[in-house]
Amino acid sequence: PSEKVYWFRNKRERDVAVVFLLDMSASTAEAIDEGSSPGSNNGPPDDPVEYMMWLRSRREGLVKRNYKRIIDLEKEGVALLIQALESIGDTYGIYGFSGYGRENVEYYIIKDIDEGLSDSVKKRIDKVSPLHATRMGPAIRHATSKLHSQTAKTKILFLISDGRPQDRGYSREGVEKEYAVHDTHMALLEAKRKDIMPFCLTVDKSGHDYLKAMCGDMRYEVLADIWTLPQRLPLLYRQLSV
Repeated sequence: PSEKVYWFRNKRERDVAVVFLLDMSASTAEAIDEGSSPGSNNGPPDDPVEYMMWLRSRREGLVKRNYKRIIDLEKEGVALLIQALESIGDTYGIYGFSGYGRENVEYYIIKDIDEGLSDSVKKRIDKVSPLHATRMGPAIRHATSKLHSQTAKTKILFLISDGRPQDRGYSREGVEKEYAVHDTHMALLEAKRKDIMPFCLTVDKSGHDYLKAMCGDMRYEVLADIWTLPQRLPLLYRQLSV
C-alpha cells in the first residue's frame, strides 16, 4: 500500500445538558384540524367567574375524545426525544409551565435534570394536561438556574409553545401582551449571558409577528405543519447539539 495514505481517528465525546420547557397553557387543549389556529386565542378573562367557564370549556372532552390536541403532539414529541436522549447519553430535564397572574406561577417537574428515566417519569408525561395561561418568563428563569448548575460544555434551553407569551397581571390592560413579549425576551437574554443556548419552537403560524421581538438574534422556528411536531423535535435537537 502507498505510504501516502494517512489515517486519523478523532473521537469526540458529547458533553451536553438540555432543558425542555413544555407549554401547558389552556390553549394546548384545542383540537387540531386544518382550520385551527393555535395562537389565535385571546387568553383567559379577568373576571373569576368568566375565567372558570373559559377554563371548563377548554377542558371538556378530556376523558372521551376522538381527536388530537396540541398538547398530545407535544407529549408524542417528548417520547421520541427521550428515546434519542437516552441512546446518546445527554443530560436532560423536562418541565411544564403555565400560570395565572404573578401570584400563581406554575412550573411542573416532568423529569428533573438530575433524575433518571423511570416509570414515575413516564406517568408524569402521561398526566401532562392543559392548565392556565402562558407565563413564560419565570419558567425560563427557573430553567436557566437548573442549567447553570450543570458542568456540561454545551447547554441548551429548548422552549416549545403554541402561541405568544401572555398572562394577567403583567401590566395595565392594553399593553400586557407587549410587556409579556419583552419580559420573555429578557429571560432568554439572561440565559444567553450565562452561556446557555436558547431555542424557541412554536406551532403558531403567526409566530413571526412576536418571535422577532421575543428572540432577537437568538434562534427560533415557526412550525408550518403542526402534525410534524413529534418528528421535528429530535431533528432540531440534533442540529442544535452538534
